[in-house]
Amino acid sequence: MILLNNSHKLLALYKSLARSIPESLKVYGSVYHINHGNPFNMEVLVDSWPEYQMVIIRPQKQEMTDDMDSYRNVYRMFSKEPQKSEEVLKNCEIINWKQRLQIQGFQESLGEGIRVATFSKSVKVEHSRALLLVTEDILKLNASNKSKLGSWAETGHPDDEFESETPNFKYAQLDVSYSGLVNDNWKRGKNERSLHYIKRCIEDLPAACMLGPEGVPVSWVTMDPSCEVGMAYSVEKYRRTGNMARVMVRYMKYLRQKNIPFYLSVLEENEDSRRFVGQFGFFEASCEWHQWTCYPQNLVPF
Repeated sequence: MILLNNSHKLLALYKSLARSIPESLKVYGSVYHINHGNPFNMEVLVDSWPEYQMVIIRPQKQEMTDDMDSYRNVYRMFSKEPQKSEEVLKNCEIINWKQRLQIQGFQESLGEGIRVATFSKSVKVEHSRALLLVTEDILKLNASNKSKLGSWAETGHPDDEFESETPNFKYAQLDVSYSGLVNDNWKRGKNERSLHYIKRCIEDLPAACMLGPEGVPVSWVTMDPSCEVGMAYSVEKYRRTGNMARVMVRYMKYLRQKNIPFYLSVLEENEDSRRFVGQFGFFEASCEWHQWTCYPQNLVPF
C-alpha cells in the first residue's frame, strides 16, 4: 500500500471518490477532514496511484498508543473490488491486529475479506449494521463530481419554520465544557475513552446545540472524523418541543454553506428516528452502514 500525503494527490482522490458515492462516503468524508487541517491525525493508503482499487484511512501511528481504545483505533475502507479485500488485509501490515479496533465502511462485501483476515490472525470479529441515510445533494456529488454541496435554497428542505428562535432557547455552537453531558447520554459512551473522543469531536469538528432556559444544552448534535453526524440527543424534559428539529435545520444549513459533506446512520428498527430525520430530506441510501469490531484473543471482552 502507498501512503498518500501530497495535498494535490489527496484533492484528486477526494474528487475521484465522489464518483463512487454512496459506497465511498465513509472514506470521502474522512478525506474531507484530512484536507481541512486533519485534526484527528489520519493518513490515507491506496493500493496504487493514480489508478487505485482500495483506499484505507487509518490514524497515524502516534494516535494508536492505547491497544484498548476502539474510539481511536478506527480504520475506514472503500474498495472498487471489495471481494478482493482479503488479499490486502492478509498480506500486509496495514492493520494492527494486536489492538482492539473498528473497521468501518459502506460495502457489506468487505466483510468476507475481513473475516478471512481476522481468522488468520486469531482475532475475534463482531459485525454490526445500520441504515445509511443521505440527502439528495450528497448523491448529486456523484453525478456532478464538483465536490460541492448545493446551497440551502436549492434543496427545498424545511426553512424559516424551524429557524425561528423560541423564548428562553438559543441555538449555539456546542462548547467542549459540555463533553461530559454528551458522554453521559451517548449509548456508546459513558467511559473515559469515549469522553476523550467526544472532547476532540466537539473541539475540532462542527457541533451544535440548543441552550435551554438555564443556559445549558437541552438538544445537541456532533460530527465524527468521517463526516458522519451523530450523538444527537435531547434531554427528556425538553423532548417533543421542536428544539432538535431547529438544531438539525440550522446545523445542516451551516454544513452546506461550508461545503462539508454529511450523512447519518440509524438502526433499521428505530422507526421514530427514521421518521424524524426524513423531514429534513434524509432517505435510505442504496448501501448500508457497516462496522466490524475486532478483538485480539488477549483483549476479547467477557
